[in-house]
Amino acid sequence: MKNAYDVILTPVISEQSMDVAADKKYTFKVAKEANKTQVKLAVEEIFGVEVAKVNIMNYSGKLKRMGRYSGLTPAYKKAIVTLTPGSKEIEFFQGL
Repeated sequence: MKNAYDVILTPVISEQSMDVAADKKYTFKVAKEANKTQVKLAVEEIFGVEVAKVNIMNYSGKLKRMGRYSGLTPAYKKAIVTLTPGSKEIEFFQGL
């Protein structure tokens, strides 16, 4: 990975991810090649926070059909980042 912005792609904004944001757990889509250490360093660099734990999930593409044509939605990797109790919160998620 070249820099932190290549690792963290987008935040995941859903009802479930907003509920756990109160517990200082934030959800991001990350690069397929990224590991837990790279995600931790990227979040600390971009947002200036202290990361306690990183959980990563791989999602394979789902089969979708349109008439007789079928294909797969894109596969992606999702990371849930837990901040330390003394760390500041990520402001991006507070405005939503």
